[in-house]
Amino acid sequence: MKIFAPSFLLLLLTSSLSVAQVSAPPSFLHKNQQWVDSVFATLTPDERIAQLIMIPAVSDVKRALIDQKASNPTMVEKLIRENKIGGIVFFQGGPVPQARLTNFYQSISKVPLLVAMDAEFGLAMRIDSTVRYPYQMTLGAIQGNNDLIYEMGGQLAKQAKRLGMHINFAPVADVNNNPNNPVISFRSFGENKYMVADKAVAYMKGMQDNGLLTSAKHFPGHGDTGVDSHYDLPLISHSVQRLDSLEMYPFKALIANGISGIMIAHLSIPALDNTPNLPSTLSKPIVTDVLRDKLGFDGLIYSDAMNMKGVTKYFPDGKADAMGLEAGMDVLEFTEDVNKSIAEIKKSIAEGKITQAEIDARCKKVLAAKAWAGLNHYKPVDMNHLYEDLNLKSAELINRLLTEKALTVLKNDNNLLPLRALDALKIASVSIGVDTISTFQKTLELYTTVKHFQVPTKPTDAQVADLKAQLKDYNLVLVGVHLGSISPRTNYGLTDQMNAVLQDLIATNKAVVSVFGNPYALNKIQKPENAKALIMSYQLTNYTQDLSAQLIFGAIPAQGKLPVTVNAQFPYNAGIETPSLGRLKYTIPEEVGLDSKIITYKIDSIANVAITQKATPGCVVQLAKDGKVFFKKAYGKHTYEGPEKVQLTDLYDLASVTKITASTLALMSLWDQKKFDLDATMKDYLPDFAKSNKADLQWRRVLTHSARLKAFIVLWKEAQNPDGSWKKKTFSTKQSKRYPTSVVGDSLFIYKDYPETIFKSIRDSPLNEKEGYVYSDLSFILYPQIVKSLSGENFEDYLKNHYYHKLGANTLTFNPKRFYKLEDIVPTERDTFFRMTQLHGQVHDEAAAMLGGLSGHAGLFGTANDVMKVWQMYLQQGYYGGEQVLSKDALIEFTRYQYPEMGSRRGIGFDKPTFKYSGNAPRYASPSSFGHTGYTGIMTWADPAWKLNYVFLSNRVYPTRENNKISTLNIRTSIMDVVYQELLKK
Repeated sequence: MKIFAPSFLLLLLTSSLSVAQVSAPPSFLHKNQQWVDSVFATLTPDERIAQLIMIPAVSDVKRALIDQKASNPTMVEKLIRENKIGGIVFFQGGPVPQARLTNFYQSISKVPLLVAMDAEFGLAMRIDSTVRYPYQMTLGAIQGNNDLIYEMGGQLAKQAKRLGMHINFAPVADVNNNPNNPVISFRSFGENKYMVADKAVAYMKGMQDNGLLTSAKHFPGHGDTGVDSHYDLPLISHSVQRLDSLEMYPFKALIANGISGIMIAHLSIPALDNTPNLPSTLSKPIVTDVLRDKLGFDGLIYSDAMNMKGVTKYFPDGKADAMGLEAGMDVLEFTEDVNKSIAEIKKSIAEGKITQAEIDARCKKVLAAKAWAGLNHYKPVDMNHLYEDLNLKSAELINRLLTEKALTVLKNDNNLLPLRALDALKIASVSIGVDTISTFQKTLELYTTVKHFQVPTKPTDAQVADLKAQLKDYNLVLVGVHLGSISPRTNYGLTDQMNAVLQDLIATNKAVVSVFGNPYALNKIQKPENAKALIMSYQLTNYTQDLSAQLIFGAIPAQGKLPVTVNAQFPYNAGIETPSLGRLKYTIPEEVGLDSKIITYKIDSIANVAITQKATPGCVVQLAKDGKVFFKKAYGKHTYEGPEKVQLTDLYDLASVTKITASTLALMSLWDQKKFDLDATMKDYLPDFAKSNKADLQWRRVLTHSARLKAFIVLWKEAQNPDGSWKKKTFSTKQSKRYPTSVVGDSLFIYKDYPETIFKSIRDSPLNEKEGYVYSDLSFILYPQIVKSLSGENFEDYLKNHYYHKLGANTLTFNPKRFYKLEDIVPTERDTFFRMTQLHGQVHDEAAAMLGGLSGHAGLFGTANDVMKVWQMYLQQGYYGGEQVLSKDALIEFTRYQYPEMGSRRGIGFDKPTFKYSGNAPRYASPSSFGHTGYTGIMTWADPAWKLNYVFLSNRVYPTRENNKISTLNIRTSIMDVVYQELLKK
C-alpha cells in the first residue's frame, strides 16, 4: 500500500471534501473586546499558555485523596495559584461540594475560570442529587419536531449555570453505525446522519440560547469504532468521501448553526492523515485543514481528555499537549502534567512549530468565551436553595415527556396493545433482574388487578420452577426486562439465567415484553420477535418503567421509532404506533399547567388542618385534569390512636357516593338499553307499589329528590321493642338458616326475609305534605331490585360484570372483607347504639347493614383510584379504555339540571352546584359540574368545563358521627377550590 506524505494528502482533501455550507460564527467571538484586551494585557506569556489548559477536578474529595489523582483539591489549588490555568473540568461528586469548591477555586484564580463538565444527559452524568435526562439514543427515538430536546437543552443550561458551570461538553454528534461500538452507542442520537444532525442542533441551541457554551463531539466522528479510545487508539479506515458525507455531516450542521465549540476525538484516520499512530487530536490536517479551514469553524476547538490511552499510548509526558496546539486546537482538556505541558509548548514556540501570536490569539478567544459566559461580571455560586434549584419540577416534566415520546412498540400481535377488555384478562407481571417490586409493576397495578413476581439476575432452579407453576393460572404475562448495564462489554446486564427465564416466558405465547435497556440488547435476547408484544424502553429508569406501564394500558400512545438498526427483524425506524384509550394517565401538576410546590403546600395545609383539628383521622386526596392524575396523596392514620398510616391503596366506605357510583350508573345503563324510562312511574317497575301512595311518582322526580319521599326511615329502631330487645323475626345473636346474614361480625344476624319488611316499610311510608327538595335515601334502597328485575342479574354482579371490571376498578365492592384484609380497609364509627362495636369492613349505614351490606344508597367500598376511574368515564361522557361504556346521551341527560325553574339543583341522582353558592360544591365549580358527598366523609366531583376530576376519601365518623368538622371547616370543597384558584391565575 502506498503511503502518501501529508502535503499530498492535503491535495486529496482539497479535492475530495465537499465545500462546507456557510458557517454561522459563534456568538461569543468579538464580544466584550475591552474586557478581553484588558485581561489579556495582565497575562505573562506562560499565563497565556495556561489559559488554554483545563484540568480535572472532583468534589468527591475523599475519593480524590484516596486515589491520589491530579484532580484532588490540593493539586488543583496549586495549579490555579501557581500556573494560572484557564479552566477546570468537574467529574465525580455532589452539587453542594462542587459549588463550594467552585467558589473557592474562583476566589484564588487571577482570571475567572472556565468551568466545564461532561453532562451529555444532565448533571447527573457526573454528580449525584441532580437531574438525569434521557440518553441521546433514547431521544433519537422521538419523531417529529425537536422542540422538547431544545427545551431540555435550555433546562440543562439553567441548571449548569446555577452550579457555576459555563460549558457542557455536549452534544455527542457521532453517527453510531456500529452496533458493537463500546464507547459511543447509547450516547449517540442514532445511525441516521440527518436525524443526528437535527437533534444535535436542537440540543445545542437550547443550551447556547440560555447562556451555556457547548462542544460537539467527537470530531470527525467516533460512531463506527470497535475500540474505546479511553483504552487504546481506534482506527477509522473509511474513505474521505465517506467521512465527509456521513461522519462529518452533523458537525457541518452544527457549525452552520453557530456552535461555540467542537471536541476532537483520539482516532487514527489514515484517509485524513496517514501518519502512523497519530491520533486526530494531534493532526494538523484534521484539526486545522479540515475543521478550521475546509469546514469554516471559527469557534473553540477542544481536545478530548488528554489522559486517555488513545493519545498517551504513543505521546506521553506533555509532548501531546504541545502537538495538540500545533495541530490547531484551542483548549487542552484534562492535561495530566501542567508544568510539563507548558514546558513542551514553550519549546514548540522556540522551535517555530507554533508562534506566540497564535497562542495569544487563542488566549483571546478563550477570554472572549469567558466574557460571553458572564465571567466578565463573575459572581460566586449562591449556596441558598441550591439543591431545590437544581431539581425543579419543570425538569421532571421534560423528562417525562421526552420518555413518553420515545417509547417504541416493535411487535404487537393482533393489536394486543394497548390492552382492552380488562374483564377478560387475568394478568401477572414478571420483573426480571430485580429482587423487589419494581416501578413498572407498581404502575401496572394502577390500572387493574395484577399479580406480581420478581426474578433476580441469577435465579435458582427452584425459583424458576415455582414461577412457571404459578403463571399457569394467568392468560397474560407483562414482562419487564431490567438491564442494569448499557455496555456491550457486560452483555448489557443480561445474564444467561435471565435470558433463559425470558425465553420460557416468551414460549408461553402470552408474554408482553418491555426491555429497559440499550436497544442493541435485543441482539442478546433469543427470538424476542416471538413475544406477543415487544416494547423498547431504551433505559432502566423510573420514568421508562412508569410510562411503559401506562403505554401498555393505553393511557399514552406509542410514538417512538428505533434510532438504530438492531438486526434484520428490528431495522432503523421500526416502530408501531398505538393509540391512547382514554384511561387515566399519572403525571405531575406541571403537565396540566400547575405548580407542584404551590398545589402540594396548599392541599397539605388543608389536609393537615383536618387531621390536627380532628375532623378526620386521615384521608386520601386524588385529582385529575384532562384525564391526567396530577395529585394523589394519603394523609394521617386509620384511627387517631392506632399506628396504621393511610395508604393510597386503602379501601373506604363510600356511603352515599354509592348512589351515583353504583345505583345511578346501573340506571344510566338500563336507560341506554331503553329498559328504564325516567318518565315512567314507580308502579311500572315495582308492581307492589301499584296500590301505594307512590304508585304514580315519576322516576325523574324521585331521582331528583323532589317526589315528596321521606328523607329516611330509622329501620333498625322499628325492629326494636320498647325494652330494647329485638322484635320477632328481626335479629339474632346467633347465625342460622333463619338468620343467615351478618349485620356486624359474629354478633348480630338478620332474619332471612327481613329485607322484604324494609321494602314494605318504604312502600307504606307517608309522603311529605309539601312538594320541594328533600334529599331521600328511600328510593335508592329499591334500585337493586329494579336492576335485577330489568337485567336479570344481581345488582353487584351487574355493576362488576358490565362496568367495574371493564374499567379496572376492581376494588369497588360491597362487603369488602370477602376479598381484602382488615388492614387494607379503613374503619369507620364505633357504633354505640345499634351494633355496639367498632365498624371495620362492614358498611356504616344501618339500613345497608340490615340489607346484608348491599344496597343502592350505601355499602360500596373502594380506593380513590378506582372511584376516579368511574368518574373519569363520566367526565368523558361514557368513554373509557377504548370503549363507549355508556352513551354520551346518558351522561348529558343524567348530569344536567332537571328542574332549574323550580330552584332545584339536582341532576338525575347527581348533585350539582346551587345557583347561589351554599357550600355543597366547590365555590368555583362550573354549572356543568356534578358530584356527591358521602356521610362517612367522602366527596367526588367532576367538572366538564375544567375537565377536573376530584376524589376525597375520609372516615370523619371515626370515632363518632357527631363530629362534623369535615363540613364546618369546608375541608372537602376547599381542596378542590385550590385547584380552581390556581387554574384561574393562568
